[in-house]
Amino acid sequence: MMMNAQPPPGVPVADDAVADRIDVALVRRLVAEQFPRWADLPIGPVAVDGWDNRTFHLGEEMSVRLPSGAGYALQVAKEQRWLPVLGPQLPVQVPTPLGHGRPGAGYPYPWSVYRWIDGRTAHAERIDDLTRFSTDLAAFLRALRGVDATDGPAAGPHSAWRGGPLSTYDAETRAAIETHRDRVPVDVVTGIWQAALDATWTGPAVWFHGDVADGNLLVRDGRLAAVIDFGCSGVGDPACDTVIAWTLLHGPSRATFRAALGLDDATWARGRGWALWKALITLDSGDPAKAEWAGRVLGELLAEHSVAR
Repeated sequence: MMMNAQPPPGVPVADDAVADRIDVALVRRLVAEQFPRWADLPIGPVAVDGWDNRTFHLGEEMSVRLPSGAGYALQVAKEQRWLPVLGPQLPVQVPTPLGHGRPGAGYPYPWSVYRWIDGRTAHAERIDDLTRFSTDLAAFLRALRGVDATDGPAAGPHSAWRGGPLSTYDAETRAAIETHRDRVPVDVVTGIWQAALDATWTGPAVWFHGDVADGNLLVRDGRLAAVIDFGCSGVGDPACDTVIAWTLLHGPSRATFRAALGLDDATWARGRGWALWKALITLDSGDPAKAEWAGRVLGELLAEHSVAR
């Protein structure tokens, strides 16, 4: 959630009026109108849902995903176009589009039907070996970055500027630092942020996922099995995909992740900046669990900074 009254330019936001109308009945109408061959299948909410997109089971082998705002709707055609290209070149499962829905039944955006992927979100207690998990995740990201980026979608509003310059969020981050000056060491976090801005990206454009978070990583039998939600994906600077190093990994698993990806100091600094931005804007989310998460991530960033000095 954004702390400012207005998000940075081009950043998607949910349309509450639309999101509040997304329910089983709406999905049933859309499927019946546009995919009648699936009209008799049962429809129900998923156990863990998001706000950017709302997801529903369609039978036992499919899911329906509906954007909650116009900005998120920009991501539908991108996923439909590129997931069939990316999927065969990646070492774990990713979503497979089965249907491309259009606006209808009073719902204003395009939407998608995907093949269902079994798995549980990657909470630490569900992972057998975090260091091995970090190695598997790094292998996925290396494979993603190795896919031909020709004609891939450059970072922009569709990716919430993941893959683009951190400066998009400069004003918001500095405002968040000021807002929380009684909770964070201002000089230290400002230094971390400035170092991230100064670590200019000069490499070739490569594929990035854009939201490598525990909720988008699925595990089976304690190991990484799938990566979902490519809505923020694109072609650009892959530093945003390292945020997981501070949000889930720690100690040896973090060091293994960095080594397995072969990350230089500049990319690591930009990734740290992405993690700092996310943590700062989440401190005032209004959700105690999210605020606790943000505080923990800030603690990891500050501890790493202290060790590096």
